[in-house]
Amino acid sequence: MNDFGVETATTARTIDVVVIGAGQAGLSAAYHLRRTGLVPDRDFVVLDHAPRPGGAWQFRWPSLTYGKVHGMHALPGMELTGADERRPSSEVIGAYFTAYEERFDLRVHRPVEVSAVREGEGGRLLVETSEGSYATRALINATGTWDRPFWPRYQGQETFRGRQLHTADYPGPEEFAGQRVIVVGGGASGTQHLMEIAEVAAGTTWVTRREPVYREGPFGEMEGRAAVAMVEERVRRGLPPQSVVSVTGLPLTDAIRSARARGVLDRNPMFDRITPTGVAWADGRSVDADVILWATGFRAAIDHLAPLKLREQGGGIRVEGTRALRDERVHLVGYGPSASTIGANRAGRAAVTEIRRLLDREPAVTT
Repeated sequence: MNDFGVETATTARTIDVVVIGAGQAGLSAAYHLRRTGLVPDRDFVVLDHAPRPGGAWQFRWPSLTYGKVHGMHALPGMELTGADERRPSSEVIGAYFTAYEERFDLRVHRPVEVSAVREGEGGRLLVETSEGSYATRALINATGTWDRPFWPRYQGQETFRGRQLHTADYPGPEEFAGQRVIVVGGGASGTQHLMEIAEVAAGTTWVTRREPVYREGPFGEMEGRAAVAMVEERVRRGLPPQSVVSVTGLPLTDAIRSARARGVLDRNPMFDRITPTGVAWADGRSVDADVILWATGFRAAIDHLAPLKLREQGGGIRVEGTRALRDERVHLVGYGPSASTIGANRAGRAAVTEIRRLLDREPAVTT
């Protein structure tokens, strides 16, 4: 501690690499760190704030079964096989991540909250956590987005007498039986919520900022690369990233075709204000509701990096590959173009490749 009671790099535990987050991206990074010869708890440490393995998947609603999950890519070195598609994805993927951590002996520390990452001593970063501080030569940030649900603000929102909740708190459709529900959001979660709730609700209304875009036909490697490139361009310019899904459109599945035919997916433009009993548009139209469900997405959970001043004027962090341009010691995986399951795997490997070069180039400094 210094004279002001603040922990410094000299009182923190020294280590080569700290990985923050044990979702898909964090576990991929940890796997590749091990493959390069680094040892968990000696050379690197993985910190996760969640109570158990599973990343953000452990918090998904029970009705999101594994069969409804689109594009879950296996972690490197271990396939996910024989999963029951009728089981909740939270259980299937939670069990898979648990087995993965055990097989590769990743020794994830949990639950551990990371409060801040700041400049330390001797060229190291100081990572302040609920289990003490780490003085590290490199940082892999894999915190994802689940902890930062985005809540838009509309006039009258505080007057609504019904219930408001976000996808992050979605309990499944049964809780909305017999109620009038407004679902806000045109992404995959919004459409899934809407189709489920419509089966049990007294009535549903779908509201989106933009007309939903449906994608027909196969989504191949070329289309995937084009979508990733669009997200990548925003990150290069220092703008907050959009998800890859946001630029690919909604796959026109049989379930969506059926819902459109039944009128479940009749889209309304965004309302102008919220009233005590529902929502209203400027043209005088209104809809009464018991619940407003905000399926409005998430933002990157990177507030703990604020002391490093990595953000650009546009609000995002500029990265080259996974490396933050303002600090080569910091790598962001599962951020922007790598915020898909296959992208997270590739990003984990890429980050470790660059970090090993950094470690080999710069001798460890201890004070």
